[in-house]
Amino acid sequence: MQDGTKAQEVFNEATSKALETMTFWAEANQRVMHELVELSAGTAKESIRLYAELQQGAIDAIREGQAAAIRWQAGWQEAPKDPVQWYQKTLAEGVDGAQKWFRMMETNAQTVTRSAERLQASAEQAGKGIQETFGAVVTRMKDVYSKN
Repeated sequence: MQDGTKAQEVFNEATSKALETMTFWAEANQRVMHELVELSAGTAKESIRLYAELQQGAIDAIREGQAAAIRWQAGWQEAPKDPVQWYQKTLAEGVDGAQKWFRMMETNAQTVTRSAERLQASAEQAGKGIQETFGAVVTRMKDVYSKN
């Protein structure tokens, strides 16, 4: 009879440990999924934010381009009257336009860089959360299986 009782105790202990293990892993899975969902949502928000900022820059560039075209068209009427002044004005506007274009490119590059930095921070935070979750599971598993 004692062999049957001993076998039952071993079976009950193994079942208990297996249930505890499954519970720990289910909790860990839930936490990891939460971190990944948060990361995905943050990435989507950041992508929309980046797109909006870049789109605003593109709209500003189009407006500036239209304004320059109107100024250029109006300037043609001035060309026959004073060609040197027209040439100087056109050259200055061309240089100014190039500077604006480079500033716009710099702004876009800075926007993309800031976005990448925010995404990196989010990914690092999610990674730390996942790492902490698995560290906690390992500690709990050691506790469960070190019990006699």
